[in-house]
Amino acid sequence: MEMRRSNSIIIFALIVLSSIAIGEALSLDYYQTTCPDVRKIVCDAVEKKINETAVAIPATIRLFFHDAFITGADASAMIALPTEDAEKDSSDNKSLAGDGFDTVVRAKKAVENACPGVVSCADILALATSCAIELAKGPTYTVELGRYDGLVSKASLVDGNLPGPDFNLDQLLNIFAKHNFTMVDLVALSGAHTVGFCHCSRFADRLYNYNGQNGATDPSFNPVFADQLKMACPANVGPTIAVNLDPYTPITFDNIFFSNLVQGYGLLTSDEVLYTDTRSRPIVQLFASNQTAFFEAFVTAIGKVGRLDVKTSKDGEIRKDCTAFNKH
Repeated sequence: MEMRRSNSIIIFALIVLSSIAIGEALSLDYYQTTCPDVRKIVCDAVEKKINETAVAIPATIRLFFHDAFITGADASAMIALPTEDAEKDSSDNKSLAGDGFDTVVRAKKAVENACPGVVSCADILALATSCAIELAKGPTYTVELGRYDGLVSKASLVDGNLPGPDFNLDQLLNIFAKHNFTMVDLVALSGAHTVGFCHCSRFADRLYNYNGQNGATDPSFNPVFADQLKMACPANVGPTIAVNLDPYTPITFDNIFFSNLVQGYGLLTSDEVLYTDTRSRPIVQLFASNQTAFFEAFVTAIGKVGRLDVKTSKDGEIRKDCTAFNKH
């Protein structure tokens, strides 16, 4: 009995210590005394960039996700190496739009002018993502801060750790389960595809070679939508041609993406499967009919993304340049 009690005390102590560690790493008022206006500074920079090109909205959101899912939310995806073997050089990250990187670089410069050497690129990326979503009429949410920038960025770490455009639900769940995300988290985060575009090459097989059958079209496509896509993306189209992920409100962060899935207007297999698979269909239907439910679930899920493998002063740094490790 005494041993069981001791074990319970130890387990409780570990839970408390773990909570303290997380609390010390991230907090809502982390820069309250050192850079109190950091969110406004970042959001102003993001707004300027978006006014130049709306591509900055999905580009920034996607960069945050791709960064966090590899070595954690540590801005390692921002690193550029002369050897061209950093995370950004991996085949899965080649499609990351440069406007996302530029958004963070500009925001970092603005923050450095006000608060030099204080705010990490990882925190700026997390804030810039929140600002971009808010500016696109999505949910407004507070961002936990206190991340340090990572010290490792390798292309080899990316392979097999990001969802692919042709994934089925089991494959998606496996990727997300590695980070303790639920199916609701998965569907909610997929809703970020309510903004942005996709290159034709990422879904061409659904139009012209479904299940390896030459000329076959995925039957889950709405026929009208499939015909529209074939006009925009002819067979053997060039690699730079792209179409909007949401054909109706491509630069507005809303729940129309889920209505599209219900109607067979999902561009990627990994998106449309969220509706065609009966396990996730009820979540899609809920989000399609209730934008508030989607926003609430998304804010919860994006918060989890920002907590992935957070670096501290022991295993990170505050970069001077978001694209390069500090020289020691």
